[in-house]
Amino acid sequence: MGSALAAAAAVPVLSSVAMAQTAGTPQTNVKVESDVVFGKGGDMDLKLDIYRPPAGVTPKRMATIHFHGGGFTSGNKESLAERVKPFAALGYVAIAAQYRLAGQAGYPALVHDAKAAIRWVRANATKLGIDPARIAVVGYSAGGYHALFAAGTGDRPELEGSGGNAGVSTKVAACLAYYPATNVPASMLPAGSDAAAQKAANATTYITAGYPPVAIFHGMKDTTIPVESSKRLMQQFQDAQVPVEFHAFEGVPHVFDSNPEFAVIAAQLADFFIDRHVINPRTYPPFGAGGNGGRGV
Repeated sequence: MGSALAAAAAVPVLSSVAMAQTAGTPQTNVKVESDVVFGKGGDMDLKLDIYRPPAGVTPKRMATIHFHGGGFTSGNKESLAERVKPFAALGYVAIAAQYRLAGQAGYPALVHDAKAAIRWVRANATKLGIDPARIAVVGYSAGGYHALFAAGTGDRPELEGSGGNAGVSTKVAACLAYYPATNVPASMLPAGSDAAAQKAANATTYITAGYPPVAIFHGMKDTTIPVESSKRLMQQFQDAQVPVEFHAFEGVPHVFDSNPEFAVIAAQLADFFIDRHVINPRTYPPFGAGGNGGRGV
């Protein structure tokens, strides 16, 4: 009974915090530095926006790098502003990074862009005020592909590209995937790609033991990328014994976190996940049957 009541009480507490943050503090005090060049995508300057924690918020000394959605054909880093700010308000240096879209480049160039962003952040860790070992990737829809792929392929020479800061590690400490795509359209693969090449371009190919901890977020009424896709993804991580957490939100569609309240709540859940896996790693004693040491309710 006691644990059930505690769980029920947690919901309004989280909701009240979300409402307070969306009302104006501390999110509106987040500092933003826009259009910082972090590398090259072919002849194109690649840029990112840096959202820093507001005054009075204890810094986490950790960066989260966010990749936008748009079906690989559209979207931009600016579209993430209201979803990135809640991370900065929680103490993260939150970074929205650009990558080349279909028509500008295909696979593996778009992966190279994501890795260039990771290298730039790590190379500039001192300036950013972060621990270089504390970098997480966050991807939304098509951007989820970038986050998942990068998380599973850290420091693989054949996938690093030449976008800048050569030799800097691209390993990350955690991955957050919001309603993620797990593969690119066939049209973005090099002409004549065979089955092996298609498999190599699928982010799930790289799910193996040693993959960093993953949290997945998905709306249960998503018709763009059905929630079943993320359920299968969670199972793949479980099968590989990768720490994974899955949050399904009832009654909401694709890009559910465009709603400010959901953006804040999801960021808080992500924060708790990151804290116990990266910032303050900890395990828990066995809860026993029923989650209460076997004592029942």
